[in-house]
Amino acid sequence: MSRRVAITGLGAVSALGLGIPIHLEALRQGRGGIGPLTLVPQEQVKTRVVGEVPGYSAEAHFTPRQISTVDRSGQFALLAAAEAMTEAAGATEGVAPQKAGVIFGAAVGCQTLEEGYVRILRDGARPLPFTVPRVMPSSAASQISMAYHITGPSFSAASACASASHAIGLAFQMIRGGMLDMAVTGGCEAPLTLGMVKSWEALRVLAADTCRPFSKDRSGLVLGEGAAVLVLEEMERARARGATILGEVLGFGMTADGADLTAPDASSTARAISAALDDAGLDAGAVDYVAAHGTGTVLNDKTETTSLRTVLGERLAKVPVSSLKSMTGHCFGASGALGVTAALLGMRNGFLPPTLNFREPDPECDVDCVPNAPRTATAEIALVNAFAFGGLNAVLAIRAA
Repeated sequence: MSRRVAITGLGAVSALGLGIPIHLEALRQGRGGIGPLTLVPQEQVKTRVVGEVPGYSAEAHFTPRQISTVDRSGQFALLAAAEAMTEAAGATEGVAPQKAGVIFGAAVGCQTLEEGYVRILRDGARPLPFTVPRVMPSSAASQISMAYHITGPSFSAASACASASHAIGLAFQMIRGGMLDMAVTGGCEAPLTLGMVKSWEALRVLAADTCRPFSKDRSGLVLGEGAAVLVLEEMERARARGATILGEVLGFGMTADGADLTAPDASSTARAISAALDDAGLDAGAVDYVAAHGTGTVLNDKTETTSLRTVLGERLAKVPVSSLKSMTGHCFGASGALGVTAALLGMRNGFLPPTLNFREPDPECDVDCVPNAPRTATAEIALVNAFAFGGLNAVLAIRAA
């Protein structure tokens, strides 16, 4: 018999602020965090709006030595992990060393990488000593495992915008299957550097003003940064130790389009949604809410709507579908974990997060996107979608406790 998997801790960093209480209040108020780009010299880029973590100072949270060994993305991961592990106090106690793990969404250390290039190519200086461990995609997983002396299976999942969702899904499967009793999971990203911003500009998918998912006049995505962390535990153990159960991971589905590098395939994303429902033993009638991938690009939102209609059918008309990226920007490797976090916070507190900046209905995106303001609602079960470049798709089915 499969074991059930509880969520006992949450932590978050994004353009909404630092910490779960700030995120909850922003979601409840419908207050977005997209604003001016300050981390990059504006005369060198066209981009004017992003989802920056407001007022962030590494020195306020980390020692000089820690800063020298952890990229900005990893710093966000450690802050979110500290919050989640505090909420899930005791999650590692009594767990056999091989039964606790860290399964985390990979992020490339963009800040460190760019600083290294500048030092070598422009300044003729040596790279900093810890460049490699700061840059490596598994850096955040390693830093979290060291911070909490977690010595079981620990690694990163790398699938671009679906990385955090794949990580959460793998952690869920490892606990359900008995390989782990607890896991720290989620994802992080800090892509707001000159080179990365200009690289995204070259793709011609960035919005000029803001992110408008599902709105007919949507013009692209907004870059964002942040992290979100979940503590997952085997349900009976969590209950036995008196942990507060915040929610439950019910199912996980993943597919690959095997077709195009940037254009999503509606049949493939639909299969990922169906796979998550099948894994959870649910049908379309059980879904109360969808935390959409919802990037705000013309093609993505249309494709996501088509895939949801394929799976949910007429039920889609009754299921609210909103996009957190309208509030935080697209946080790539962190986005799936932030989506789970926002969905749980909303459902546990009797509301649904909104899709901000919505102005005009699009017949090709005929979903109830909870436009512009949060909605009081009773919801228990949600789907959280993540569809990445390269056609890598991951969908989680979750229940709020």
